[in-house]
Amino acid sequence: MEAGGRCDAGKQQQHLVCLPFPAQGHVNPMLKFAILLHHRGFHITFVNTEYNHRRLLRARHSLHGFPGFQFKTIPDGLSSPQDGDEEANCTQDVRSLCDSTSKHCLAPFLRLLSDLNSSPGVPPVTCVVSDNIMSFGLVAAEEIGVAGVSFRPTTACSFFCNALLQRFRQKGLIPLKDSNGGIGDSDRVLADFDVPGISTSIRLRDLPTYARISNEVNTFIMSFINTETKRALTKASAIIFHTLDSLEHDTLESLSAMCPPIYPIAPLHLLIDQLPDHGSLKFLGANLWKEDLSCLQWLDSKAPSSVVYVNFGSVTVITQRQLMEFAWGLAKSEQNFLWVVRSDGVMGEESSNSALPGEFYEETKGRGIVVRWCPQERVLKHRSTGAFLTHCGWNSMMESISSGVPMICWPFFADQHLNCRLACAEWGVGVEIESEVDRDEVEKVVREVMDGGEKGEEMKVKARELKRKAEEAVGLGGSSHLILDQLVKNVFSVLEPVSKA
Repeated sequence: MEAGGRCDAGKQQQHLVCLPFPAQGHVNPMLKFAILLHHRGFHITFVNTEYNHRRLLRARHSLHGFPGFQFKTIPDGLSSPQDGDEEANCTQDVRSLCDSTSKHCLAPFLRLLSDLNSSPGVPPVTCVVSDNIMSFGLVAAEEIGVAGVSFRPTTACSFFCNALLQRFRQKGLIPLKDSNGGIGDSDRVLADFDVPGISTSIRLRDLPTYARISNEVNTFIMSFINTETKRALTKASAIIFHTLDSLEHDTLESLSAMCPPIYPIAPLHLLIDQLPDHGSLKFLGANLWKEDLSCLQWLDSKAPSSVVYVNFGSVTVITQRQLMEFAWGLAKSEQNFLWVVRSDGVMGEESSNSALPGEFYEETKGRGIVVRWCPQERVLKHRSTGAFLTHCGWNSMMESISSGVPMICWPFFADQHLNCRLACAEWGVGVEIESEVDRDEVEKVVREVMDGGEKGEEMKVKARELKRKAEEAVGLGGSSHLILDQLVKNVFSVLEPVSKA
């Protein structure tokens, strides 16, 4: 390797094919990882589904003009709305995507790999970097004789729990709630069941929703996750976790005994920030909605740490009742707030912004703003942002941790309850709102975090400490910086390209 980690010009350039799951929280970190590897001298093919690629083009207008970095597409197997339809810019159903991608995407992906290997002027494919729930990418890599690497935009703890689900099911510990409404021993901690390395704060009730509640959809998701986890353990040459060693050291140590080589690298957006400004790839975003930049000017007008940022992510859909409880809780708190309400974010509403009554806007005039989507990293880094009311998606939490912003947690599904528990009970940077949200509780918790109470101040101190650890990790000689170097040296740079036909 040359100085700075770029590939030796005398060697065949390595060609990595990056395959994210087609959802915002998966595309975004995979793209950042791909940009980091491209900066190290690798040729990158980034593979979106056709539906998501159209959404990216609508948000960005162009995805061309990046030498050595190309975008390709495969169908997702679902019938997609046409560009003119309102639904053409909506989040697709996660269960349907999991089912369809696992059944229908392997063949078109193999055809794409074949096309890449017969494309003049393009290096032969040497590795497939596959999202943790797109493990058919590992199967495809095996079929064409190249390495497959699993990329997990999640905590190591969530992967560990997924690997243990069958064991918990066999012991009768899950599901916690069956079809007859029975409740299991939900407050028991996993450490009681001889699980070394797992956080002692994690309870059975913090396991992913598909493990806790028995119904037809969750039974399918459980089976799907079990297959995806087994493939990562048996077919991957390495597993990359978007996490900090300092956050999950014990869990990572335990996983290392049961996994292929593991590489915890985070926060990816801070590593991207270190790249030189020349070259537009550094600023290539993966947002599937257009960002409303006017909110940054609004933030500029507010005092330091005076704004509650509210965003429930790209998948969560709330009820009209929940919308009203959050709205009037924020109003009663008398705090400044910036609230992202997606156009598809409220059940039964074609335009979620119009679901909020005029009285709410009148009550919060001058101290509240509601937008469809925003540049979240920039919002969280802004001096005016004092707290983050979040669904506990891992990308959002990593960005909050990196910015030193404490969190008000309202987990919705999948691994978000687990992430919430880590933030609140393990790291001390979060406080949870009950799932049956109530405006009085919203008001109380927002005031608790923002008004300088003892608990709020303690959370802010711990959040600043985690920010320091994140910055240390990506600094020269830091854990993430060194582990990325090891990944490039030990996995990617020793690969042999597949022969072209």
